[in-house]
Amino acid sequence: MDIKEEALKKHYEWQGKIEVISRAPINTREDLSLAYTPGVAEACLKIKDNPDLSYELTRRKNLVAVITDGTAVLGLGDIGGLAGMPVMEGKCCLFKEFAGVDAFPICVKSKDVDEIVRTIELIADSFGGINLEDISAPRCFEIERRLKEKLDIPVFHDDQHGTAVVVGAALINAAKCAGKKLSDLTVVINGAGAAGIAIGTFLLSLGIGNLIMVDLCGIINKDDSYDNPAHEKIKAVTNNNNIKGGLADAMKSADVFIGVSKPGLVTEEMVKSMADKSIIFAMANPTPEIMPDKAKAAGAYIVGTGRSDFPNQINNVLVFPGLFKGALSVRAKTITEEMKMAAAYAIAAVIPEKEITPENIIASPLNKAVAESVAKAVADAYKE
Repeated sequence: MDIKEEALKKHYEWQGKIEVISRAPINTREDLSLAYTPGVAEACLKIKDNPDLSYELTRRKNLVAVITDGTAVLGLGDIGGLAGMPVMEGKCCLFKEFAGVDAFPICVKSKDVDEIVRTIELIADSFGGINLEDISAPRCFEIERRLKEKLDIPVFHDDQHGTAVVVGAALINAAKCAGKKLSDLTVVINGAGAAGIAIGTFLLSLGIGNLIMVDLCGIINKDDSYDNPAHEKIKAVTNNNNIKGGLADAMKSADVFIGVSKPGLVTEEMVKSMADKSIIFAMANPTPEIMPDKAKAAGAYIVGTGRSDFPNQINNVLVFPGLFKGALSVRAKTITEEMKMAAAYAIAAVIPEKEITPENIIASPLNKAVAESVAKAVADAYKE
């Protein structure tokens, strides 16, 4: 039985991957009076007078909403919120398992930006944070931006920023392993959608020397005009030499390739054209832009993918559980760039420098110590 069949069998068996567990015992009349009526009224009145007490008198301080419209689900595309529910439940499992954070899946039956923003705004008081998930670009940019303006709790689009942080962490260690400085790196990102743009923006914040973005239109350059506002914005701060052409042109002499695009787009010849000790993060799932064995055979020094059956799995689960745990612990109102930067360096630091090798640049997604390190770093960064 392959993994798909086994997973489907398990989903029939589980009939949902999360459940609600009561923290209040209800065994006696007194228990009932304390947890519910009439005693509960006292907690209600306290919150009425001071809304901040909702963090102390309810579970809000440890509760995240995982919200999708189902338009960009795990490589499956626009399958709708209901069909995306298994993914959202899975995300909630990871929150709980790795960081002890309670999370609840919410699937919104709309593709209208105004409706989605308003829906989330109306339910936000029930949660301490909002994790946006699997929402297609460019709508995801607008939804996140508007929610950040309206809400006083953290709003985090994991497909963008979680991916960016974990890629940043992997690149920090990969550069060390290859004996290169971040400021000297030329990085090519193939796929200028939500994840690609976020990764590029974050890597520029980390201090990489030159970023080249490639999309269906070819290399994003300063001379061309783009319908996508995100492309227009990123062109001003990328492609230092204003080169033009396609992916093969971009990869010549580049130090790093990062793929958030489609399977099989990178050839061995492209890898051979890269700089010495090249770094390949081919993260298309389930089939990467180039398979690790081919990339290695073509001369790549370090290869990472999004898959668990190869070394150097670059997985968002290293980011969002700890990031939200840290943000919730200090009752953060937003996720700042400094918090994301702190998370990246915390993830990278989980592997001692002497243990970094071409096959070991990023911690295992199953390493539960990562979330604690990230949570502390994020909380400290917010306080500062």
